[in-house]
Amino acid sequence: MVFRKLPGVSASGMGLRLSQKFVFLLFLSGLVTLCFGALFFLPDSVRLKRIFLSKTETQPVTVGSGSENDAREAHPKRAKEQERPRAVASAKGETSTKLKSLSRPPAGSHEATAARAPEDRTLPRSRTESASQRATSAARGAAAAPDTFSYRRFKGCLLKPPLGSDSGKPGDPATTERREKVKEMMKFAWDNYKLYAWGKNELRPLTRNGHVGNMFGECGLRGASIIDSLDTLYIMGLMDEYNDAKEWVKSSLDLNSNGEASLFEVNIRYVGGLLSAYYLTGEELFKNKALELGEKLLPAFNTPTGIPRGVINLGSGTSWSWGWASAGSSILAEFGTLHLEFIHLTELSSNPIYTEKVMNIRKVLNKIEKPHGLYPNFLSPVSGNWVQHHVSIGGLGDSFYEYLIKSYLMSDKTDDDAKMMYYSALEAIEANLVQKSPSGLTYMAEWRGGILDHKMGHLACFSGGMIGIGADDGAPDKRQHYLDLAAEITHTCHESYTRSATKLGPEAFRFDAGAEATATRLSDRYYILRPEVIESYMYMWRLTHDPKYREWGWEAVEALEEHCRVESGFSGIRDVYTMTVGHDNMQQSFFLSETLKYLYLLFSDDDLLPLEDWVFNTEAHPLPVVRKSCLQDEATQDKTLAE
Repeated sequence: MVFRKLPGVSASGMGLRLSQKFVFLLFLSGLVTLCFGALFFLPDSVRLKRIFLSKTETQPVTVGSGSENDAREAHPKRAKEQERPRAVASAKGETSTKLKSLSRPPAGSHEATAARAPEDRTLPRSRTESASQRATSAARGAAAAPDTFSYRRFKGCLLKPPLGSDSGKPGDPATTERREKVKEMMKFAWDNYKLYAWGKNELRPLTRNGHVGNMFGECGLRGASIIDSLDTLYIMGLMDEYNDAKEWVKSSLDLNSNGEASLFEVNIRYVGGLLSAYYLTGEELFKNKALELGEKLLPAFNTPTGIPRGVINLGSGTSWSWGWASAGSSILAEFGTLHLEFIHLTELSSNPIYTEKVMNIRKVLNKIEKPHGLYPNFLSPVSGNWVQHHVSIGGLGDSFYEYLIKSYLMSDKTDDDAKMMYYSALEAIEANLVQKSPSGLTYMAEWRGGILDHKMGHLACFSGGMIGIGADDGAPDKRQHYLDLAAEITHTCHESYTRSATKLGPEAFRFDAGAEATATRLSDRYYILRPEVIESYMYMWRLTHDPKYREWGWEAVEALEEHCRVESGFSGIRDVYTMTVGHDNMQQSFFLSETLKYLYLLFSDDDLLPLEDWVFNTEAHPLPVVRKSCLQDEATQDKTLAE
């Protein structure tokens, strides 16, 4: 091999340069070592460390902060939800309650018995977490965010478990069998809705398709039957069906619809249904959806008086009054049926705006003169004056009065303003509207500018239950009187059922021209699966335990089965006075939310959604009593533990 000699470089010169290179490299390595030492040991080097550390290298965890990463790895779905912005952040240390898997233990087993209690339908905490660690974690969360709603504290303030000791299962076999029949009716109605109308608002059972309706607009909200059914499915233990409904809410409930919607219907069905589902299950999904939707309703209150208009576009926020409402007025039963839900929106969000909106409505009503102490059905949202002097305990007025007494009860009997308004209104109703028929039936007439219209609507039949639940808090000398009045009205409404061929009640019945508790006009003879009569049966059973109310409820079940059940669901009928029924092809969402729920509760023990803890909104969605003092005590205890 021949080596070429580099010109001008000797062998000795090459050796010298190699030793210089060695010295240079030695110096350079020392410099690099010095730089890296500074990088890793100087106090302000944390950010630079991240550049050089491997992404997979385990980071050191400080005490009290490592659980978040663990939770994200163990529950990737929950981690995904936490990354989305929320209207209200949950308190540190609080974990959302999750349902158990869909598989259910064998009937009669110890596990099956335990699964009936609501607190046992949730995932247990880590078995390695000690009681003291749980208490400390919860207390730290409460101390860090004292105004944040705590589901754990809320449950601690309930007097009884929501689903009772045995899911409200009655002691006698006959009543248990009747309750199971109602549950079967619910499953039948739900299965057909899911099969033929999934995602639509309601089922048309004869044509086997879905119905949207004009309450939520052609481009408005969808899935009314799903939201209305969430709590019914849950309390009945239909967990597969409940989980299907929950999954639809998660994946398909679009609250950004750009269509008109009834403020009243969105509030009682959607907001009420989501709130109820959250309080029963602890699922954060429902709370977040309720708060998101509640915020979208606020622009309806942008009127000179703060009285909201009846229709709102959830996308644009524009609102207007119903075209049929007299002189652009707002409806008493609509703007007066927001209080329960809005109080809970404030509770969950710590945002007082919802409470301020509904309290302003009271302020306007207390300021204006009321004819004979009565509240007419139409009020101008511009002037704040009554538009017509039409008073009704049925349609257009009904749930305003209901929400007065229920606001008092839901406040743990601290809302004295609601109490005063309710009993004053009831006194005026008794003086002006309560009537006796020649045969002794007690009924609620309507008042039109001082002239009585001797008509009582099916919607007014809720008043038996309303007066009943308010009897105990009236003046001591009137308590028995109110309970008797409640029983008399409920009896009259039962008569409207028994005097029809189908044993179902008409939309309205009259007490004139020789008629008593019967519809005299063809336009009043229909029945659309309404719940109000059964609602009063349920309340009167709870208050008196008179077995006749359960018997009357069973009569209604048999009539519904015979005349309203069709091959693919339940349908209203056009004429209750003929055995050759014509169906209206509509399975109303309130049939699932109210009618079947009230029947199920009627045949259950009283500890299923006990009235000491729960108040039902006008769509039969149970909302908990707000015990401010208890919640504050719990928060104080949490703070003490944290310290």
